[in-house]
Amino acid sequence: MANSAAFELRGLNIVRYAYGITALLLLSGSAFALADGSPTPAGGLVPVPGSIAMVQSGVAPRGAPDSFADLVEQLQPAVVNIATKQKVQVATSFNPFTGERRPVTQEQQSGGSGFIISADGYIITNNHVIAGGPSGDAVDKVTVTLFSGKEYTAKIIGRDPTSDVALIKIDATNLPFVEMESSKKSRVGDWVIAIGNPLGLNSSVTAGIISALQRNIGAGGAYDRFIQTDTAINPGNSGGPLFNLQGKVVGINNRLISPVGANIGVGFAIPAEEAMPVIESLKAGNRPERGYLGIGIQPVGEDLADALGLEKNRGEFVNRIVPGEAAEKAGLKEGDIVLKVNGRDVTPDETLSYIVANVKPGTKIPVDILREGKPMKLTATVGTRPTEEKIAQSNFDPDENKDFKEEGDSAATKLLRDTLGISVIPLDAEIARQLGMSADIKGVVVDVAGSGTGSQAGLRRGDVIVSANYKPTTTPDALSAAVGEAKKANRSAILLGVKRRGAPTQYATVRIDD
Repeated sequence: MANSAAFELRGLNIVRYAYGITALLLLSGSAFALADGSPTPAGGLVPVPGSIAMVQSGVAPRGAPDSFADLVEQLQPAVVNIATKQKVQVATSFNPFTGERRPVTQEQQSGGSGFIISADGYIITNNHVIAGGPSGDAVDKVTVTLFSGKEYTAKIIGRDPTSDVALIKIDATNLPFVEMESSKKSRVGDWVIAIGNPLGLNSSVTAGIISALQRNIGAGGAYDRFIQTDTAINPGNSGGPLFNLQGKVVGINNRLISPVGANIGVGFAIPAEEAMPVIESLKAGNRPERGYLGIGIQPVGEDLADALGLEKNRGEFVNRIVPGEAAEKAGLKEGDIVLKVNGRDVTPDETLSYIVANVKPGTKIPVDILREGKPMKLTATVGTRPTEEKIAQSNFDPDENKDFKEEGDSAATKLLRDTLGISVIPLDAEIARQLGMSADIKGVVVDVAGSGTGSQAGLRRGDVIVSANYKPTTTPDALSAAVGEAKKANRSAILLGVKRRGAPTQYATVRIDD
């Protein structure tokens, strides 16, 4: 990376401190005593019968420093408070005189933590810190407060919901910033420090140890690997840094597991090495690329393993094939059991999604499967994982209640919302399958029926509009163009050809609002 890739703590004299803390650790190691009160030699602990011979193994003991104060003083200026504001729809009002429904919104405030990675104001945080509302859209306003108390309005550079990493920027110079370092250099039992804004308490510092590395917590996908720590992490710590004793960021504090919603000593951070490539892509204005096969899977649990005579917790069951994607092209079928991908066993700890997502798109990989009890080996060319929004659209539920999302609307989407009171998305083979339609149907799907003239004419979510005034409508732009032509011709309505699950094409006359 350019400036942000330097990731060093300028002006904070971290190198000098690193030598100081190393000396402190060595001194503290020589101060240990045996259980009988005998002092240890300078080389480390003297092994006792039945103990692990630390001296012989070459592992030097590293005791806790007397205080973290000097290190914290160096690092605090690079940690920021993030506050957000977002208008969120909370209800719908109904006008009995006009029959119209209008959204009722209220402003919600939230926030978290972040840390500066360049002198010119690039800041890393969690995506969920700057995402609001049920659909996870970017918040309306992000305010960053420095340790000094100075406030800035931040610009969102990029967001990646999959990894839960986001990059924002403030317009400032000569800022203190910190360096990131792979957590692969860390060990279970190493001391770590978290700095953030838990529960609204600015610049709070907590310390603990690394409890586990590469912890799989069952979240699925490419980034289900976390640093587990007993360092106190609470709501508001999200997006803040997890430092090692050299002042390097080894993780981005992300979540906790707790029956009471507060810290009980089981917190998780995104490993720095997982976040850094994402940050580079976001800074360059690119979407991070991840591998994708295009299948729906489920674990081989005890009952399924027993039913098929398989070893429990080995492999994953294919319950869906996305048409046109890598799995279908490779010959995978529903009912297959995937045992290995790219030479790696598929297990609850090494899930298929995790393995594939971390393979570069375009790579050819072997896939070992069982089909009706017989082993087979296929070769798949890994595709590119679609956006989370696209995947959500492909998992189309016609009974879901959806409202308009106006942020980033195209001209075509805005026109359809204003004139017909609907929004539409392209119909692909997967959505067609879920709607019970053949793959040869071409059209656009009603995504939001709204409460305008389209809804009044009987349109509902999941309807497929195949024509407008007898012209094919295979894209939202095509439908928008047909509406525009009707308006230019001073027509007050348009005739739409509509297909609904299991029924032939029907026609609906929809009024065009000005």
